[in-house]
Amino acid sequence: MADQTPLSDDLGATEREIIAHRLEKAAGLRALGVNPYGNGLSPTHLAADLVARYGDLPAAQIAEDPGPWSVAGRVLAVRDFGKAAFLKLQDRSGQIQVWVKKDRVGERDFAVYKLLDVGDIVAATGPATRTRTGELTVEAAGFTILTKATRPLPEKWHGLTDVEQRYRQRYVDLVVTPGVREVFVKRARIVSTIRRFLDERGYLEVETPTLHKPEEAGGAAARPFETHHNALDLELKLRIATELHLKRLVVGGLDRVYEIGRIWRNEGIDRRHNPEFTTIEFYQAYATHQDLMTLTEQLFHELAVQVTGAPVITFQGQAIDLTPPYPRVSMLAEGARALGLSPEDALAGRGLAEALARAAAREQDGADAWKLEQAARRSPGEIVAAAFEVFCERQLPKDRPAFVVDFPLETSPLSRRRDADPRLVDRFELFVAGMEVANAFSELNDPADQRARFEAQLKAKAAGDDEAMPFDEDFVRALEHGMPPTAGEGIGVDRLAMLLTDSPSIRDVILFPLLKTRE
Repeated sequence: MADQTPLSDDLGATEREIIAHRLEKAAGLRALGVNPYGNGLSPTHLAADLVARYGDLPAAQIAEDPGPWSVAGRVLAVRDFGKAAFLKLQDRSGQIQVWVKKDRVGERDFAVYKLLDVGDIVAATGPATRTRTGELTVEAAGFTILTKATRPLPEKWHGLTDVEQRYRQRYVDLVVTPGVREVFVKRARIVSTIRRFLDERGYLEVETPTLHKPEEAGGAAARPFETHHNALDLELKLRIATELHLKRLVVGGLDRVYEIGRIWRNEGIDRRHNPEFTTIEFYQAYATHQDLMTLTEQLFHELAVQVTGAPVITFQGQAIDLTPPYPRVSMLAEGARALGLSPEDALAGRGLAEALARAAAREQDGADAWKLEQAARRSPGEIVAAAFEVFCERQLPKDRPAFVVDFPLETSPLSRRRDADPRLVDRFELFVAGMEVANAFSELNDPADQRARFEAQLKAKAAGDDEAMPFDEDFVRALEHGMPPTAGEGIGVDRLAMLLTDSPSIRDVILFPLLKTRE
């Protein structure tokens, strides 16, 4: 058999020559009465329909009920034998082979076929069969080209070998790189599973603004993107979280709400961060962060089963069991231990500056050493949190998720103080494979306490903290109307997709990630 090579493409020719040759073929199609960019022909079947109907049946049994079938898709490969050819078609459900024979489709349709190139979108109708090599095939009785591709796909089956080009030309990446389409199918399944999970528990899906006035652009420690509305002459910021508007809705009596939406943060880009990303935030009245721990365990177990088929997933070679329950790790205890202090001494600041200086001096990673040096200017609780991030996150369990608990008050301006120890808040973060994928807490609903914490954030901003939250007076006003005891959680959909698709970079699970210009 001939190799699966692009029909009539001279791979040694320049792209300009290839495009010119393909445009000549488009003119040839018009001469045959075929619009190379036509419309109005809709296939009635998918490749998956044939697979579901025939499975592994031999040709003799397929012949008892062969169709006809009507399929359409992009041509990925051609094996040409002169008066017959086998085409590999890809549609949204998968791939199917089409057998085009001159004595079967007739002179005109075979002439149309002769103007074909790999990458063209075609349609074929005919009965099903199984070839001598065992491949399920549509034996075309009719054939046409629906769309002429004037620019060639990458050579053969190698796909796009330049990773950056894959992200820039995702439309090509989806066609030629094995497994990419499946990643985004799974991502869609993740979102639909979350939506169904929450809907079944009485949550209401809502939409909140993505454009915020400067005083509303809070809900997280992050720097926002800024823009200007011309008609209102109004400075606006893209939202960095959905939290504060969702909690306003809880005040209004929507006791269980969630939003799946885009978030923008003007921060660095790396394998776990993209300035534009997706979160799911949900809020439940009359619940605590402990209730959300249980809910989160149930959700992650459900996601693993629905998306991958089993509760144990594999991420970058590491098996991770998402079966509940998950262990709890104390940020306060472990962060203080990393500094060589007791939790009491660390929160009181006793010996903290010296301990932090020693820790920064022995840290080999420049970025982590910088984090520790920056933390020296902050409160004791924030220093403990920085020490935990630098020294302890890497030591979290590898084979299971883990809840990080016991957050110092200063790290969480929107969380409820712990009744048993007001220096801490009722909060957790969920880490899986070394990544934070969820953040939740019992919500602060004391308006006086919230006002004081916003004021502290203003002081932090005045001292140079670009990520400190603004003072949202309207949110305090909402709390003054009374928000019931509430717990809320945010989950990073992109990182969740990384985990459940075994993708090493966040850019692998975002269809169009932000990239530098080529210049």
